[in-house]
Amino acid sequence: MEIMSPQNTRVKEWAGLQEKKHRDKSGKYIVEGIHLVQEALQAEADVECLAFDLDKGMPSELKPLLQAVQGMEVIGVSAAVIAKCSSTNTPQPVFAVVRKEQQGVEAILAKPDSLVVVLDGVQDPGNVGTIIRSADAAGADGVILGQGCADLFNPKTIRSTMGSMFHLPVVEGDLGMILPQARERGALLVSTSLTGEDSCYTHDFQGSQWLLIGSEGKGISPETAALVDKSIIIPMAGRAESLNAAMAATILLFEGMRQRGSHGK
Repeated sequence: MEIMSPQNTRVKEWAGLQEKKHRDKSGKYIVEGIHLVQEALQAEADVECLAFDLDKGMPSELKPLLQAVQGMEVIGVSAAVIAKCSSTNTPQPVFAVVRKEQQGVEAILAKPDSLVVVLDGVQDPGNVGTIIRSADAAGADGVILGQGCADLFNPKTIRSTMGSMFHLPVVEGDLGMILPQARERGALLVSTSLTGEDSCYTHDFQGSQWLLIGSEGKGISPETAALVDKSIIIPMAGRAESLNAAMAATILLFEGMRQRGSHGK
């Protein structure tokens, strides 16, 4: 099948997925570029259709994956269609429309000795995506996005995850309900604070640990702070007052990984 006109109804629908209201209404989102489409296919995400630039042809990296996927439409399109559906200035030659799959928090809660990152009001899509990528790299068991966080399916968040959103559970939910459940199952809720009682290097990361990361400006909300078991500090030798949320999360994740003895590949 081929679609050449940017005015085509389906193209307008795809282009609409750049906006949250259309993503929420349709239950779909868009991933752009060879790498992300490859990750989505390898993870067996629920891909509705894959569109590629007819002039450039199907990227060779994706060809072997197409045989394996059942029930996915493959549509050749013009460069104009790609440009209309893209969120970047230099559009990639391929994109996929993916149906959102409801990730339940139950899978994360059920995991013994879990290392989980919880985001509370982290509004920057680049930071949210980067934290998901770091959580994946450090072998964490999941990421939970509370209210006020950037939308997971925002194209910028997706790009910043570099495909990691397909590697571990990422759940959007109500922290007021989820955190008490985690605690009941033995998780220690840890936040960072400039007045922390322990350094992240002396804190014991064994057992089930849920790391709470708040927004750059305000930190975690008072409601979330009331649930915290322990706050730890990331020691700094220089004069910067604080760290970017994604950097702070990454330092904690990798110290956790080091202490827990999962030395990676």
